[in-house]
Amino acid sequence: MKRIILSIITLFAISCKDNAPQQNKEEEITFKNNQVIIPESSPVLKKIKTITVSDQEYNHDITSVGTIEAIPNNYAEIASPFSGRITKAFVNIGQKVSAGSPLFEVLSSGYLDVQKEYSDALNEAGLAEKKYKRQQDLVKHGLGIQKELEESETEFKNKRISLTNASTALKIYNSQSKGSGGLIVRAPISGEIISNKIVTGQYLREDAEPVMIVAELSKVWISGEVKEKDLRFIKNGDQVSVKVNTYPDRAITGKVYHINDWVDEATRSIKVLIQCENPDRTLKPGMFATITYSTDSENTIIIPTSALMQKDDNQYVWIKTGKNQFMKRNITTAEASEKTVKITSGLKSGDEIMTTGGIYLLDVK
Repeated sequence: MKRIILSIITLFAISCKDNAPQQNKEEEITFKNNQVIIPESSPVLKKIKTITVSDQEYNHDITSVGTIEAIPNNYAEIASPFSGRITKAFVNIGQKVSAGSPLFEVLSSGYLDVQKEYSDALNEAGLAEKKYKRQQDLVKHGLGIQKELEESETEFKNKRISLTNASTALKIYNSQSKGSGGLIVRAPISGEIISNKIVTGQYLREDAEPVMIVAELSKVWISGEVKEKDLRFIKNGDQVSVKVNTYPDRAITGKVYHINDWVDEATRSIKVLIQCENPDRTLKPGMFATITYSTDSENTIIIPTSALMQKDDNQYVWIKTGKNQFMKRNITTAEASEKTVKITSGLKSGDEIMTTGGIYLLDVK
């Protein structure tokens, strides 16, 4: 920030010194007892303007850029779990669907294998159960052998576990589908079809890219970054204002949803997620947004940038100490804009400072 301020002051100094009024002996500015004394006859005096500073309410607004994203839990990329050929599509792009709604049907030998495994496991579990019950009945009537009963019990338990596993696998692939015997792929979430690459008859590999995307966009995230030094001003739940180029006149608000727990070492920034309501779906994933975080206000002294002087690494202002008399006062600054600078130390309410003309005093010793 000091470099920016120094550049502004340097350009201002070059411009003003070229036009500085010429002085004769009687008009010379003198330095005595750490104070600059400007004669009444000096043309420099006419160039000087002052203001009396006072505490002002100041809001430390932080601005960053971000990208609109779909909320991960409200976003699903759909692919076929098996290699196979698409036999039917049930939805079109832009259509709203509920969780469990059929999306498309794929005829797959892999799915038929899963069905066969379930059928085999069901049959084997049934046979094992009959054998176990028969051994129980034999032992009960003194005709069976205890060891054979225990073996049949173990076999029955193992077959039941295999059946449970096969049943679970089949449920994952929507085993309730009927008809042609193909696998019906269903929507895992409620939302809208925002991408659809389904072509009836096309062959899909099980490792193919997703062919359909379902998203619920009534709420979206905006992913942005905040500088490490500004993190103390932001907390979860804070309300922020958002602007997007597509709708420059629209007022959009959001809330800080999550602040990452680590700092990007390359940029010294921290990722912040903003959640926004999006009932009309006008905020689209991929759009750029400008985020403004409004922090708590404070009372502090703000001065015009033109009043700030700089020599080497020291920043200072000219304080009026009497009629046509000024004294240099070192100060420290914080945030600066094109027109104003926030003062953190060196000035108090009631001080009268020079806002214009200080450039003519640079050579005064």
